[in-house]
Amino acid sequence: MTVATSEKLKPDWVIIAYMAVLHLGALAAFLPGTFNWPAVGLMLLLHWVTGGLGITLGFHRLVTHRSFQVPKFLEYFFVFCGTLACQGGPIEWIGMHRIHHLYSDQANDPHDSTKGFWWSHMGWMLYQLPIREEIPRFTRDINGDPVYQFLNSYFIPIQIALGVLLYALGGWPFVVWGIFVRIVAVFHCTWLVNSATHMFGYRTYEAEAGDRSTNCWWVALLTYGEGWHNNHHAFQHSARHGLQWWEIDLTWMTISLLKTLGLATKVKLIEKEG
Repeated sequence: MTVATSEKLKPDWVIIAYMAVLHLGALAAFLPGTFNWPAVGLMLLLHWVTGGLGITLGFHRLVTHRSFQVPKFLEYFFVFCGTLACQGGPIEWIGMHRIHHLYSDQANDPHDSTKGFWWSHMGWMLYQLPIREEIPRFTRDINGDPVYQFLNSYFIPIQIALGVLLYALGGWPFVVWGIFVRIVAVFHCTWLVNSATHMFGYRTYEAEAGDRSTNCWWVALLTYGEGWHNNHHAFQHSARHGLQWWEIDLTWMTISLLKTLGLATKVKLIEKEG
């Protein structure tokens, strides 16, 4: 497996342009005529749907770590919500996160926090990383699923279709806030788990050698419970990340509700909770 430093890596101009367009689109929120409270409310709702139900619950706890099970139709729904976050397709996202856990804060970790806040937050995405070639090896459980294949290939057209729908419902304010502002906000909330929760906060557990994961309360609030990252690295397959009474974990509350409704089964917890 090839290890490369940022000095040797080639910039990924497609991703750079993609990020630039989305961030510039979010700045349109400051233009006259693009603000109204229904649009802001829509942004907050879609932030939860795509970042909470999609990325945190669907991509991360359900599929990446298989910390619980739901009926297949519900799994596809949560993964679809995650696809709407526009952080790449589900196969790529899940594969990269599994790689991160295997090599946390080591050379082959895509967002190795020892390279600094900027690199772990978003710099790593702007380069052609050789480790991406390893993704199929880490996603054998979903590579052959036609739904995952479709969502992985067409996440941008799906987002465009959502934009057309939002324009029909509320004009440009709905597009600016419901697409661009929401995507960028969810981007940076998610990326804080890669950066801030490997630099700031407290450590309850000693994880693998070199792992710098921390518990960070303000990241947990922004990411529906993902900020209790040291707990997560210590118990990767636990559906619950907030392990103390003060560690608020909204995603765990959602999973608990699904379990009460009979929709979540085989929920994995650490021994003292089981």
